[in-house]
Amino acid sequence: MGEPFLLEVCLRRELVPDFGRYPFSIPAIRGLDTLELNPRVTFFIGENGTGKSTLLEAMAVNFGFNPEGGSRNFHFSTYASHSCLSDYIRLVKGTRRPRDGYFFRAESFYNVATNIEELDAEPGPGAPISASYGGNLHQRSHGESFFALLNNRLGGGGLYFFDEPEAALSPLRQLSMLRRLKELTDSGSQCVIATHSPILMAFPGSTIYAFSPEGLRRQEYEETDQFRITRDFLNRYPLMLEQLFSDQ
Repeated sequence: MGEPFLLEVCLRRELVPDFGRYPFSIPAIRGLDTLELNPRVTFFIGENGTGKSTLLEAMAVNFGFNPEGGSRNFHFSTYASHSCLSDYIRLVKGTRRPRDGYFFRAESFYNVATNIEELDAEPGPGAPISASYGGNLHQRSHGESFFALLNNRLGGGGLYFFDEPEAALSPLRQLSMLRRLKELTDSGSQCVIATHSPILMAFPGSTIYAFSPEGLRRQEYEETDQFRITRDFLNRYPLMLEQLFSDQ
């Protein structure tokens, strides 16, 4: 597929005013120096509050995407909740430039859909924005609207950021997303994904970075907590439920 759009993300440590202040106090962020990105798919994984979505958001905003999601043409804001981390990182770019791009956030995709409706309601000569998504997103379930984005709006050859996309998807739909990710990366796309899903992070040849209170480290798929806990539960769920519900 050639050189990736993004080679690395670096924390500009010399500019950080205080490592004891959020978001720099998060262990994975505090220990960040340079993170090499996979030319196809890079996963950020970890428990809530470990900084994976914070770094993903900072990368997307630094590249020019709206903090609440969408393409680089979206400029709406419903609530300014993003951190200042985007001002303190540097994205090392390759020589290629993406012909497409998108930042998907599960928690704010409703706001993106609403903004599309508002923009389409304004008079103008161009085609409705919703047409590029396969129709009105609010007239579909969360999962259906996300798949409309995957299958219609994302055209390939692009840089795509996904923040917890599995929140909208059943296990079967997550398998379908794996197939779509392969189609996108085979067409020259690069993806960075923050996720809890052991299904998604099984994508072949991907790079997985685990965020934890101990910091940030690269992991192999079968070493991740997400894989091991899911495997152990499915293989012996009666015993695990008995232990979970035990008073001891």
